[in-house]
Order: sequence, then structure tokens, then C-alpha cells
Amino acid sequence: MNARLHQMFSLEGRIALVTGSSGGIGFALARALASAGATVVVNGRDTGKVETAVAALTGEGLEAFGAAFDVTDPDEVAQAIAWVEAEVGAIDVLVNNAGIQRRAPLEDFEPKVWRELMATNLDAVFYVGQAVAKAMIPRGRGAIINIASVQSELARANIAPYTASKGAVKMLTKGMATDWGKHGLRVNAIAPGYFRTELNKALIADEKFNDWLVNRTPMRRWADVGELEGAAVFLASDASSFVHGHVLYVDGGITACL
Repeated sequence: MNARLHQMFSLEGRIALVTGSSGGIGFALARALASAGATVVVNGRDTGKVETAVAALTGEGLEAFGAAFDVTDPDEVAQAIAWVEAEVGAIDVLVNNAGIQRRAPLEDFEPKVWRELMATNLDAVFYVGQAVAKAMIPRGRGAIINIASVQSELARANIAPYTASKGAVKMLTKGMATDWGKHGLRVNAIAPGYFRTELNKALIADEKFNDWLVNRTPMRRWADVGELEGAAVFLASDASSFVHGHVLYVDGGITACL
């Protein structure tokens, strides 16, 4: 890679906050951004898990800090963003990754579970996105990456609330892009397909579902979390300087065909 291209993808000197990054996809994204040169702030509700994730990253020679806070609590979010800005530095990149899955037939889905899922998958994207944007806007720069899903486009039985939340994340991304582009912020989303993660453990163990998914996906396999790294670095870096309001599907082609 020549020097110009290397610089375009470099995140040297930048600070990136990744919510829900003490494990799974979030941790992989945090590691990718740190490997590209960023100082990453790992987030989760469990202080112990956050500290373990930070130790794993720093053990690899990467720059990382921890910020344990509840992304569904707007007061905690505001306090945490203020702490990061004061103690770590100005946030250049935000990845809104925190999310949960709850499965049940829609007619049996409990209202309290609906509210829990929406609070984490949608409300938190607004709370954290708004808090970080308020800090970014006066600086006239910043990249926000929301984690959507193939369920932003496609439904599947027993996960209608999750599908609703991720469809809303897609449109909130477009709304953020519309409102904040004039301030120099870039807002995009990554929509993962089916990845081998803890969240999908039950599906991976289901032989019938596994066979269906492999046959339904043009690339005929599950994805590994490392296959999201390039998309995250691209959208966080100057390489995507005119990419705005876009949803990047990393799904092996599952949304491209019937």
C-alpha cells in the first residue's frame, strides 16, 4: 500500500468509543479500530468484563481505556461521554454497537421484553449518538457508525421486535446523516449478516437452521467476526470521506437474492 492510501485508512491519533464492546462483534470492532491506530474506549455494563477486554487489547500493544456505563440511561450516557472527553480526549469515532436479541412468537411477546429490547437496540443509539454529536458538532468533524442488521431489511419468524428495532436503526442513521452532515459529521451504518457470535449461539447449534442459512446465503457459510473489521475501519477513516447516510451490508449476499 502506498503512503497516500495508508494515510487514508489510518486512524492514528483518533479516539473511538465502541458501545457494547466487552465481547463479540463489539470487541472485534474495537480491536480493528485500535489496530488501525485509534485509541479505543471499551464500553459495557459489566465493569469486570470491560476491564478484561481492555487488558486483552493493551496486552496486544493497543491503546485502550474502559468506560462502564448503561447505554439505555441518558443521564449515565451524558456523564460517561463527558468523562471520556475530559479524561481520554475528544471522540472522533463512535460505533453504536450495543444490542440484544429476544426470541418469541410475536403474539406471545411480553411488553416489558419489548421495552427492554427497544431501549438497548434503538433508544441507546439515539442517546449515545446525540451526546457524542453535541461534542463533535462544535469541532466540525466526526464519524458515527451504527450497527444495523440484515433484519433492517428482512424479517424472520419469532424476532419481529428485533427486526423493528434494526429497521429503525437504519432510518435513524439516515436521519442523523440528514441533520448532522452540515456540521461536518459523517453517519453510516454497518448491517451484519449471520456471524458466529455468542448472540447467535442457539442458531449455530440448531442443525436445521444452520442448513437453511448456509443454503440461503450465496457465499454458503456463516461469517467470522473478523470479516467486519475492514468495513469498520473504512467507515471510520478518511477513506470514506464522502460516504454518508449509507448502510453497508456485510452479509455474504443474503439481502441480494430470494
